[in-house]
Amino acid sequence: MSYDDVEIEDMEWNNELQSYTYPCPCGDLFQITKEELKIGEEIARCPSCSLYITVIYNLEDFLGDSKKHVEPSKQQPVAVA
Repeated sequence: MSYDDVEIEDMEWNNELQSYTYPCPCGDLFQITKEELKIGEEIARCPSCSLYITVIYNLEDFLGDSKKHVEPSKQQPVAVA
């Protein structure tokens, strides 16, 4: 069972860890990366204890960065020998 439910807006971006963080009662930080959020992960874990929190966020907010695919109408045929 999750220790708490925390809105992503209440978390802090940590450049050093490249993660969103939130204070853990043990004194360390709950952590979750942008990559984890992009794949739908919603659990931020504390590396120092067994606690974890559920992060409440909108998945679509994190998918915007990775829309680098070619649109179907602009795909080019590739010759295969």
